[in-house]
Amino acid sequence: MPKHFHAEYYQAIIQLRPADPEIIRFLENQIAHQDKVWIAKKIRVKTGVDYYISSNKFARALGKKMKKSFKGVLKESTKLFSRDKHTSKDLHRVTVCFRLDASEDV
Repeated sequence: MPKHFHAEYYQAIIQLRPADPEIIRFLENQIAHQDKVWIAKKIRVKTGVDYYISSNKFARALGKKMKKSFKGVLKESTKLFSRDKHTSKDLHRVTVCFRLDASEDV
């Protein structure tokens, strides 16, 4: 993690529904192989797990990889977070929700 960022800094949330051990291993392995991406926090919720990570771009790419590797539904949403003081551009946080396809178990 770069020194100029707060330890809990994040740009994106990856939501896994439900918390499947195989998908969790896949996600954590993908993040571990990145130099500039880290997990700020991991929260277990009633329906799965939320990962707060440091890169919007990586979260979107990882969502696409998960959809390709596992049967499921991928949803992305953005939320206006702030405005860059120097460039006056809007800063968004991305939420990537990957829901394992329930019809696969039947």
